[in-house]
Amino acid sequence: MTLWQPGMILTEERLNDGIDPTVVTTGLVPAANFTVADFWAARSGRVVSVMCILEYTGTGIALASGNLPDTTMCTLPSDWRPPVVVNAEWGDGTESGECTIGTTGVITLRSSNLSIPDVDPNRNMRVSVTWID
Repeated sequence: MTLWQPGMILTEERLNDGIDPTVVTTGLVPAANFTVADFWAARSGRVVSVMCILEYTGTGIALASGNLPDTTMCTLPSDWRPPVVVNAEWGDGTESGECTIGTTGVITLRSSNLSIPDVDPNRNMRVSVTWID
């Protein structure tokens, strides 16, 4: 990695001398009523990015008092968990909301702008998040 000094000239080689990321695409464990459609996680230095696409296969999650009940979606592989609880956004192109990722790697749905209807159980719910280890 380049140690930048005053007067150094930016070059393509100096800008592209970072650490090659470690990437995994397996190991995501779906919870009940979910199946893994896609999973990708990358680590470069201490920066971790995770992208999950999970298909919801249940009969619907109804709002309770205007909000989703906390619903476990999946668990990240053991080496790909945040050091503290992080909040992330999820969406499926129609609905969106907030989820949390705990230090145990469990991704939990926490809110939605709508209820997930029982008439359309085949939702591809996308979660993307980045944190610093």
